[in-house]
Amino acid sequence: MGFEKIRVVSKYDFYIDMAFRNANKKAKSIALKKGTPLEKKKKIETAKITTVKDVINKQMNAIVKSFPSFNDLTDFYRELVKITIGLADLKQSLGALSWARRKSNEFFRKYRIKIKTAKNISSAEKYRKEFYGRINSVLKQINKDFIFLENARKQLRRFPVIKKRFTIAIAGFPNVGKSTLLSKISGAKPEIAAYAFTTKGLMMGTIKKDDKKIQLIDTPGTLNRFNKMNDIEKQAWLALKYVSDIIVYIFDLTEPYPVGEQEKLLKKIKELKKPVLIYLSKTDIIEKQAINDFLEKHKKAFADYKKLKKEILKKIK
Repeated sequence: MGFEKIRVVSKYDFYIDMAFRNANKKAKSIALKKGTPLEKKKKIETAKITTVKDVINKQMNAIVKSFPSFNDLTDFYRELVKITIGLADLKQSLGALSWARRKSNEFFRKYRIKIKTAKNISSAEKYRKEFYGRINSVLKQINKDFIFLENARKQLRRFPVIKKRFTIAIAGFPNVGKSTLLSKISGAKPEIAAYAFTTKGLMMGTIKKDDKKIQLIDTPGTLNRFNKMNDIEKQAWLALKYVSDIIVYIFDLTEPYPVGEQEKLLKKIKELKKPVLIYLSKTDIIEKQAINDFLEKHKKAFADYKKLKKEILKKIK
């Protein structure tokens, strides 16, 4: 999605210092061979406020343009922005930078005329200083927006990179074997630990069918309480809702999560109206009768990941 291209956003004094520093450099580079002292002063002060205006415009514009157009985002990313950052807040802060750019231009037009019509050297210098003060005040006023946008940038860069391609989402309670299944099917090597809530983000894998690449997503968390989900779990639920073409739901008869609770989560996931394949994990440590009973109850379930993979590939056209 290009989130890695978003520019670092600094606090307001960074841009003020940059603008004033560049203005001083510009003033020193001006050749003043002709004209009265007042004319020379006007030229220098005009060059300074022009440079400050140009630097502020360039920096504000570059930040705003580096953020993606949120109207063009997929439903997944748009909803993810809403729940993790706040889409309205993000637009408002970007709008604050555009406002600062407009105010910079407004003050520039006003003070350029003042400097041009100044009656003496001290007046020309005074108007330039007033312009500097106005610009400093404008940027200081939106410092909270600079801080918000930098935090948003960091959050956006942590978003999972989900491509527009056929997608299999693997779901189930924590520690039921989602990462292990992803590894077996796709060859991906996620970090797998022997305790719950180890997945720190959406783990990704890929399988191929002919010339097609199929995306696999390991969705972490319990996913059975959206209003109490952490950000990673919300990512997972949004991936199931907006990205997945097929959902593989894993049952685990060895974990402390009651089978009844796992059934409830399956029922909730089926409400998404997506094709669901059921897989029973950890069959190597389950009694054969328990496996048979489960497969009897879930007629089309899989207890062999190789057969599951074949079924997934059959469904991809």
